[in-house]
Amino acid sequence: MKRVFLIVLDSVGIGEMPDAAEYHDSGSNTIKAVSRSPFFSMPNMKKLGFFNIDGVDIGEREENPKGAFARMTEVSKGKDTTIGHWEIAGVVSHKPLPTFPNGFPAEVLAEFERQTGRGILCNRPYSGTEVIKDYGKEHLETGKLIVYTSADSVFQIAAHEDIVPVETLYQFCRTAREILKGDVGVGRVIARPFEGKPGNFVRTSRRHDFSLEPPKATLLDCLKEAGYDVLSVGKIVDIFAGRSISEYVRTDGNADGIDKTLAYMDKDFEGLCFTNLVDYDMLYGHRNDVDGYAKALTYFDERLPQLLDKLREDDILMITADHGCDPSTPSTDHSREYTPLVMAGKRVPAGMNYGTRESFADIAATILKFFDVKNACAGLPLTL
Repeated sequence: MKRVFLIVLDSVGIGEMPDAAEYHDSGSNTIKAVSRSPFFSMPNMKKLGFFNIDGVDIGEREENPKGAFARMTEVSKGKDTTIGHWEIAGVVSHKPLPTFPNGFPAEVLAEFERQTGRGILCNRPYSGTEVIKDYGKEHLETGKLIVYTSADSVFQIAAHEDIVPVETLYQFCRTAREILKGDVGVGRVIARPFEGKPGNFVRTSRRHDFSLEPPKATLLDCLKEAGYDVLSVGKIVDIFAGRSISEYVRTDGNADGIDKTLAYMDKDFEGLCFTNLVDYDMLYGHRNDVDGYAKALTYFDERLPQLLDKLREDDILMITADHGCDPSTPSTDHSREYTPLVMAGKRVPAGMNYGTRESFADIAATILKFFDVKNACAGLPLTL
């Protein structure tokens, strides 16, 4: 049985793209920034060829890499999670998803208030930790929902779990998702529950994303249509709005995501296991925590041998990213960067450098070729 394990190290960019200045990201290089930390160590990724990727100038290159590798270029107009994952799955977004640097239109919020029966606080770009610090007390006193956004195409709703039960918050997000379509169709509506008291609010692990559906067939759709399994670990099921997912498990961090991926490796299935490890982005990139980011990458590298040991004869492991989030720059937003692709398995040509690819969509095309799927996705660009 053929199986592909595709792991997205969320936000692990490897250097600015030529158009980075258009996104205010000149000089961004997530992996280089993190490599300067004394806590950074990735000897196992090095053995696979990670340091041999075009443009990666950290550490020493591996003389005889055990894996194949490439530098991936994002074609889509954007640098957010949704667009990045969609392109990995074969959907190039030629138009960026809408962002709201001045807050959401009054008519949108008026309709949201009408349908939820709740008032609104904030309505502007904000740090997720700072917004509950600044508006949490008023939210407790009034019951109004904290609505905010970021440089990404997101509509985020923060609410204290004692004031708005989590399932109610999820329903409010579904309401917002129905409203936010067309010109205001943000990539994700995100539930941001928190707890605690004024001066000591903390976000809980019960975050939930409500994404737009991809506008056309993705890798997931094509595999499912061809009779293959599509397993989701982490927020993949949310990013693709649940479409063409055979089975999914949610995670509460990178360690849990790796554990659940390993558990799927022990199962008999044929198809794709698609994993997102979000901590690099959520906990460290957006908080400009270089050392935390480095420790998280080191932890993944320490667990990598377990993943490699579980690969069967016809399995392929693919490790990539969806964008950058350089924790060393003044910005706490995503950054427009190239991403890595490292592949391992007995069917992977060891030491092969596929150079700089023209699109993240090469990943989808390669997986479809591996499974010999020729359907709605057959026209995806290029292949490794």
